[in-house]
Amino acid sequence: MTEAATPRPIPGHLDTQSREPLHAQLARVIRDQIRDRDLLPGEVLPTEAHLQEKFGVSRSVARQAMATLVAEGLVVRGRGRGSVVAPERQRHRIVNDASGLYAQMRDAGLELRTDILSMTTEVAPRPIPELGGREAVRLERLRSLDGMPTAFIRTWLPVELGGELSVSDLRDASLHAVLSERFGLRIDGGRRTVRAVAADHALAGLLNVHTGSPLLLLEGVTESEDGRFVEHFATWHRGDLIAFDLDAHRGNQGAPDARLSEARALIQRAGELLDARV
Repeated sequence: MTEAATPRPIPGHLDTQSREPLHAQLARVIRDQIRDRDLLPGEVLPTEAHLQEKFGVSRSVARQAMATLVAEGLVVRGRGRGSVVAPERQRHRIVNDASGLYAQMRDAGLELRTDILSMTTEVAPRPIPELGGREAVRLERLRSLDGMPTAFIRTWLPVELGGELSVSDLRDASLHAVLSERFGLRIDGGRRTVRAVAADHALAGLLNVHTGSPLLLLEGVTESEDGRFVEHFATWHRGDLIAFDLDAHRGNQGAPDARLSEARALIQRAGELLDARV
């Protein structure tokens, strides 16, 4: 994106009667502008002197507000160009594509690291109808993009599939690709559910975010072309790093496909909840 010749003024005002410190208020005003896309990636921001004059604050308040945004990764400072809105960090995942996160990021030319946190055989929870109450393989993985923890995945596999795999088979690999190669399965997809959730203490630690941070949870079941149950999965994505996209198509009768319409509504609702929680 081409940088603007002169920074645009930041609208808004600060409340001197508020208990919230002025530097935190100023950081929030600029943060909201960035997250609402009123300030775009690569756009030059006003100098600390301009912020000082516009909002009637001291130079130290303006400096502390900008330092906060830099620490959050929303603003970067460059030699000779001042402060600019940080480049877009979010990567996009097509949620109605049967291919997993690994395959989609790889196809986009991105390097995705997969760490296997655990792989055990135990009784599956009863809410999983395909496996509930029976022994299954529980697989937990952490995926990172550019060295940043991005998604935590918990997968339940039938013993006849998961029991034949090892940790080394799945490290830095696509589970679907491994299953296809090992068992000749042709992955066909299955139902998907999207929800916006807040990170609990355990997830916050794994994904390197604050407790309560917004996450996008994608849950579902994967089947093969011949209708064989392959997996039940739940993937918690960092809301600041992954965005969900949906390819919408029209049904055979000329009306929008009901399942795609429902998925689109779910994603829209998840985005609203994420915005409310940030």
